[in-house]
Amino acid sequence: MVNTRTPLQGLRNIIRFNWPFYVLAIAGVFAGMWLATWLGGRFILLGGLIAIFVLFTTFTSLLVSWYVYDGSDLYGLDWLGDFGQPKNIVNINAGFDETSSLLAIRFPSAKLRVFDFYDPERHTEPAIKRARKIYPPYPGTELITTSQLPLAAHSTDLIFLLFAAHEIRNPEERANFFGVLRESLKPDGKIIVVEHLRDTANYLAYSFGALHFISDANWQLTFSSAGFEDVTRTRINPFVVKYTLSPNAATS
Repeated sequence: MVNTRTPLQGLRNIIRFNWPFYVLAIAGVFAGMWLATWLGGRFILLGGLIAIFVLFTTFTSLLVSWYVYDGSDLYGLDWLGDFGQPKNIVNINAGFDETSSLLAIRFPSAKLRVFDFYDPERHTEPAIKRARKIYPPYPGTELITTSQLPLAAHSTDLIFLLFAAHEIRNPEERANFFGVLRESLKPDGKIIVVEHLRDTANYLAYSFGALHFISDANWQLTFSSAGFEDVTRTRINPFVVKYTLSPNAATS
């Protein structure tokens, strides 16, 4: 599949969308070291250790982000597998869409609808607000809410939520949303959810930043509460997982 992304696009986006964090981290290191030097004695060692920790975790998070979004084949979409020739597919984002153009290439014969559930009153991540100012929406993107979708029941072959669903922070809202999605699927339809997890690998990579992710146990609770009987989880790479949701339990 043709990858339309530019070199280091993922890493550059991470820095552009989260630049206040990096400015604060660098300023904090310099301020902390100055204060430690002024206090003298054991504070110099303590300040040095804190500075090393901040710089190390910042560098590690950027290195992992480069690997996930640029160094791996994440956006080649080969991990999707074979879905044949679906007729109706939906891609849902939370205000920032990097994948609709790729899905249009991947499924050229399908009708693609793109939904954006971003609500500034409920989904308050500052990085999304910055991303929306830099990147325009995919042509024809439809604004939706998490409680209603402009889809007929049992009408959709594939629904994609790629790094989007975790922005629904309220567990009840999230479960209700997936329940609505389930109603729109054909009996043999699928939902593909791609996310970082709040797990050991992502804690090591992002430190406290991993708290923004959702644990596997909570994802599984969301899916079961929404009525999904068949959920499979696979690793795309050490830091990212794919959930494949089917509305009905698999039968042999």
